[in-house]
Formats: sequence, C-alpha cells, structure tokens
Amino acid sequence: MRNINTLGELKKANYKSKSIKDELRDNLIQKIKNKETTFEGVHGYENTVIPELERAILSRHNINLLGLRGQAKTRLARLMLNLLDDYIPVVAGSEINDDPLQPISRYAKELIKEKGDETPIEWLHRSERFAEKLATPDVTVADLIGDVDPIKAANLKLSYADDRVIHYGMIPRANRCIFVINELPDLQARIQVALFNILQEGDIQIRGFKLRLPLDIQFLFTANPEDYTNRGSIVTPLKDRIGSQILTHYPVDIETARLITEQEAKVVEGQNQMVAVPDLARDLLEQIVFEARESDFIDSKSGVSARLSITALENLMSTAERRALMVGDDKTMVRLSDFVGIIPSITGKVELVYEGEQEGAAVVAYNLIGEGVKSLFEEFFPKIETLKKEDAETPYDDIVSWFFNQKDGFELLDDLTDNEYKKLLDDISPLDDLLSEHQPNLTKEDSYFVKEFVLWALVEFKQLNKFRFSEGITFKDPYGSFISGI
Repeated sequence: MRNINTLGELKKANYKSKSIKDELRDNLIQKIKNKETTFEGVHGYENTVIPELERAILSRHNINLLGLRGQAKTRLARLMLNLLDDYIPVVAGSEINDDPLQPISRYAKELIKEKGDETPIEWLHRSERFAEKLATPDVTVADLIGDVDPIKAANLKLSYADDRVIHYGMIPRANRCIFVINELPDLQARIQVALFNILQEGDIQIRGFKLRLPLDIQFLFTANPEDYTNRGSIVTPLKDRIGSQILTHYPVDIETARLITEQEAKVVEGQNQMVAVPDLARDLLEQIVFEARESDFIDSKSGVSARLSITALENLMSTAERRALMVGDDKTMVRLSDFVGIIPSITGKVELVYEGEQEGAAVVAYNLIGEGVKSLFEEFFPKIETLKKEDAETPYDDIVSWFFNQKDGFELLDDLTDNEYKKLLDDISPLDDLLSEHQPNLTKEDSYFVKEFVLWALVEFKQLNKFRFSEGITFKDPYGSFISGI
C-alpha cells in the first residue's frame, strides 16, 4: 500500500483504521498461532513475564513493568515494536500522526476539509512509532502534554485563545505509537496526575483550552520497587488506571544467566580468537553474581544487575588478553587468577550495606569470587567436610600434604606465560590424580583452570591458605607455615 499517496486512493484500497492496541493484539495473535517467538532475545521469562505480558496485550491494557535494575524492562518495551504493522498512513504534515480516516487535530481536519480525497498522506514505519522518556525531577507537564507557544502565536499573529498556538508535548506527538516512561516513580506526583485523563479517557488538557484529543497510545511504564522508598512513588489513582502490573525477575539458573551474558557481552573477534574461556569459568562468573544477590554485605533491595556479569565477562577476557600480549603468547586460556580483573565490574554495580562499607567494596568483590568457587565446587568434586574424624582419609589429603612440604609456599604470578603456568600446576601431581578420578572427561586445556579452581576451593574450605600480593597469589599449607615458624 505504500504507493498510495492520497486519501482517495486509501479509501479505494479499502484500508481499515485500527487502534494501536488492536494492532498489537492482532499481530500477537498471529505470532502465537504461527508458534513464533514474540520477544526475541529475552531469556528466562518464557514461563513467567512473557506470558503475563502477552495476556496484557491481548487485554489491550496499558502496562507497568515493575522490577529491579538490569531485568530487561526497557528491552521488553522496545521489542513490542515488532508487534506493530510495518507501516501506517498518516496525514502529511501532521504533528500528531493523524489517521487520515479518523483525524483528531485541527490541522488534519481542516486539511481534509479543504482538499478532500486529494489530501496527501505519508507512511510511517514502525521504527518511528516508539517514544521514550526517562522520568527525571525536572520533567514538566509542558514536556509531556504541551503548552502555549508564545513565539508561534507571535509569528502567526494569533490570539492566545486560538488553539493553533498550542505546542504539543511528547505524549500527543506519540499518537498511534508506543510511549514508554522509564522510572515512573521518579516523576513528580503533580506530573503523574496530568496522566489521569490520558490513561482513562484518552484526551488531554492544555492550559485553559477546551481541547479533546482522543489519543491512541499504548502506554508502557517501567519502575523499580526500590524507587518507592528512595525517591518517590506511583500515586494510587495512576496505578489504578494502569491495566496490568507485571513483575520482572533475575535469571533463576546459571544456564539462563550464561545465555544472557554471552548474548549481550561485546567481545571483539580478536579476543575470541586469542582467549579461550572454559565452561567452568563461565559458570563461575554467573555464580559470583548469584552470590552477590545473596550476600549480607550487599543491599538486596537495590538488586544486582545482569549487566554485572556482562561487563565482568568483557573484563575477564580483557585481563587474559592483556596478560597474553604482555608475555608474548599468541593464544591463552582464562585462569582463575584472572578473575581479579572483574573486580572493577563488581564494585560499581553493587550497593553495599553498612557492614559492606566497613569491609570495603574491593574486599567484598574479591570475597565473592571465593564464595562462587565454594558454591560450585561440590558439583564437580566430593564434599570437603569441615569437621572430620581424626583418621579419616579424604581425596584431598595428598594435595594438602604436597603443600605441607613446600617451605616457601606455591606462587602463581600474574605474568606467567601459558607454558610456565601449566608447568607449575603440573608439578602438583596429586591434582592430576584427583582430576583423573573425578573429572576424567576434561580436556587437557580445561584441566589447568580446574586445577587452580581446586586450589581456590581448598582455601575456601580452610584446607590451604591463600595470600594475594601485587604480582600474584601464594598458596600455603596453614599448618606447615605455622610449624616452620616455631
């Protein structure tokens, strides 16, 4: 239909007007019937958020997505564009995307009255039918709804009583579009009140004008529950006018979290070719985020964004890449000691409680790595008992004994070449015995990450000591170092 340029041609083509909510509903119905994915690239919501969102669209509701930061609220809002028609006709020159068959603005009505079937029309692509506003304290009613424009009045020599002096705000200009207000609680209460009529009756009020514009808008709001106490709230009558409130959430398992991280991380091709990341390293990265969400030192009400693991993966690969470049290795594999490089990704993305502030952000972040190792360890190796019988043997006794005989400890420096790193770990022969018994299917390359993983786990379970210094890490037997000091 895009070759249609006038109102008369549009009528001859039997074009039927449709509200945006009906448009979304009809296209969603078609996608569901065709078994198509409605929200591509959103993982972990298949049985929770997405069904609720689809029900809200089928119900033709305005929607509020309520959830902590980094839960894909804005992503979901933008993906709703895919449920719109490719193109819709609008009256040429209209500020508010007037439907040629159902005009609502004075401009469009007068143009159609003057030109009739020769009224020119334009075609609006769905990518242009999305408007978004971040709610900030300085947002005004004029920004959202509109105001009298004195310059327009002067230029056109119009009285302030003439509605042609109105300058429309963002919401009227989003007629027949999806309009998103992010962080709704941050919007001042008096501004929220201005939305009442738009949501309920679909019309707007500007200054003293008796103006009725039955706007056709799909509203979608996002809000963080933390905002309700920190900065503001959604006024009750406004909440009452929002058809569906949908709660978002973080990934519930490591597999889903990995999918999100690997999809969103911006890793350049050169890094992928140079740096290999073992599966265990990817799992550990996600486990660290899970640990952060459960940590007593981090404010759980503030949330730990999915962006943490995304930027952490980018930093992890960059840490390994930098090391390889410095020592002259063409290729390398991520080491557990490289995880020190993700600390800047953690410290900027967590809100600490008082106890966490006392510990320090970097210390809390470093300890989260250890907690992640501890949580994952028992999925791959036998449990390490904190209390055991005096003569009881464990699979780890030989490893601990090996460290007991190392007077000066065992150092893993950050700037070791891959060959030096592998040789040092190969020297700990009991590690090979442990891996061959409990992880026999490991590749040779992956085994080195797992060997270091075992050492970190033994530290977390108080079988070894670990000391971080500027150039690397030292592992020691806790009793051997004590005895040697006597």
